[in-house]
Amino acid sequence: MQTKIFRAVLRPGFRHGLHTTQPSFTVCSTRSTSTFSSSVLRSRLALESVNSTFHTSSLSRRCPVIDNKRPAVLRSLNSCFFSANSVPAGTDASALPVLATPAVGRWLLFSSALVFAVIVVGGVTRLTESGLSITEWRPITGILPPLNAEQWNAEFEKYKATPEFKLMNHSISVDEFKSIFYMEWGHRILGRLIGVTFVAPLAYFAFRKKLAASMPAKLTSMALLLGFQGFLGWYMVKSGLEDSIMETPGAVPRVSQYRLAAHLGTAVVLYAGMLGTGLAAVKDWKYASGGPWSGSKTVTWEEVLSNPVVKRFTRQSRALTALVFLTALSGAFVAGLDAGLLYNEFPLMGGRIMPPIMELFSPAYARSADRSDIWWRNIFENPTTVQFDHRVLAMTTYLSTCLLFVQSRRSSVRPLLPPLARVSVTAAFAMANVQVLLGLATLLYLVPVPVAAAHQAGSVALLSTMVHLLVALRRPGVAAQLWRKARVQATKAAP
Repeated sequence: MQTKIFRAVLRPGFRHGLHTTQPSFTVCSTRSTSTFSSSVLRSRLALESVNSTFHTSSLSRRCPVIDNKRPAVLRSLNSCFFSANSVPAGTDASALPVLATPAVGRWLLFSSALVFAVIVVGGVTRLTESGLSITEWRPITGILPPLNAEQWNAEFEKYKATPEFKLMNHSISVDEFKSIFYMEWGHRILGRLIGVTFVAPLAYFAFRKKLAASMPAKLTSMALLLGFQGFLGWYMVKSGLEDSIMETPGAVPRVSQYRLAAHLGTAVVLYAGMLGTGLAAVKDWKYASGGPWSGSKTVTWEEVLSNPVVKRFTRQSRALTALVFLTALSGAFVAGLDAGLLYNEFPLMGGRIMPPIMELFSPAYARSADRSDIWWRNIFENPTTVQFDHRVLAMTTYLSTCLLFVQSRRSSVRPLLPPLARVSVTAAFAMANVQVLLGLATLLYLVPVPVAAAHQAGSVALLSTMVHLLVALRRPGVAAQLWRKARVQATKAAP
C-alpha cells in the first residue's frame, strides 16, 4: 500500500493528463518502503512547488548530475537524468520542460562548421572565377559530375555559349575547364551536404522530442532558409550568364553584386544562428547539470545581468556584432565589383584621405533623368565608393572592437563580467587585429586568392567571437533554470 501511495504522489504529470516517454525525477532505491517513506515524502514536498508550475508545459528529459558520493536517492536521480534513450524500470516522469541534450548542441555546432566551410569555398570559387562554369541548376541530377569524355564535351559546349567564355576564356581547353568546373561543383555539393546533415537530424530530434520548446520553430526556419539559399545561389549565378553583358562596352562577365551580397549574407545569418543556438544548448545543459553559469562560480547570472554596467556592455556587444556583420556584407559588394583592384594603397587613396567627391558620386552611375538615384547607386555600384565605404566600416569595426576590449579591462567593469565573456572579448580583439592585417595584405598585394580567402574567413571568425560573447552574456534558458531549480530542491530534500 505504501508503494502505491508513493507512485501516485510522484506522478503530477499524469494527474493533469500529461504524457511523456522521457526519464525524469524518480526515486529508486533497494531499501524497503517502510524505511524509505519519510525521505520520499520530504522529496515530494520539495518538488511539489516545481511540479505544480509545469502542469501545462512540455515534459521533461533527465535529472541533473549529482555526485556519486551523495545518498542513494540522488545517485538514482543522476542515472535517470543521464540515461540515453530508455526509461529505467520503475521510473515515473515529472512535468518539467524538455531540455535539449548535448547531442543537439554538438549537431548544431557541426552544422555551423560546415556552413563556415561552404562560405570559404564559395569565396575561393568567386576568386578563381569558377562560379559561372556550371550553366544549369539541377538539384538532383547535378550531384554527379561528368563521368566520361562525351559528357565533359557536352558541358564544355554549354559553357562556350556563356559571355564569360566569349569575352574572357575563349582560349581555354577542356582540361582547364575541368578545374573551374570542379571548384563550382564542389561548392554546390557541399551546400547539398549541409542540407542533408541539417534536415535529417532535425527531423530525428523533433520526432524523439529532444528539442527545447523554443527550438522547433527556430530550427525549421533555418531549414527553410537553407533551401532558399540553394535557390538564391542559382539566382546569383544566372545573373552572370545573361547575354545582355555582351551589349555593354567594356563590361566584364560577373554576377550581380546585389545577389552576391544576399547569398553571402544569408549564409552568414545561417552560420551565426546555428553557432549561437548550438552554444546555448550546450551551455544550458551544463548549467542545468549544476555547472557554473558562463564560467562564474562566485555569482549568479541574476546578479551579473541585472547590473547596469553589464547591461550597457551587453548593448555595446550587440551593436558591435551588427557592425561586424555589416562590414562583412560590404565586403561582398567589394568582391562583386572587383573593387579591391582599385587604390591598392593604405591609408591613402590616390594620395588623399578620400577620393574626390565627383569620383565618389559620379553622375555616370545615375539612371534616372533627374539623377535622384545618384547617391544610392554610387554607394552600391561605384567600385571606388564601395571600396571607400568598406574601408570606413572596417576601421570603425576595428576601433570599436578595441574600445570594447579596453572597456572590458577597466577596473569598474572587469570584475562584473563572467569569465567566458572576458575570454570572448579578448578573442574578438585578437581576431580583429588578424583581420586588419589580412585586409591590408589583400589590398596591397592585388587580391591574391589565398590571402583574400583568408580575409573572408577572418570576417566570419570575428563574427564567431562576437556570437560567443553574446551567448556568454545570455541568461540560461527557461528549461535550464527550472531543471537546475528542481535539482537544488531535490538535493536539499535528500536525507
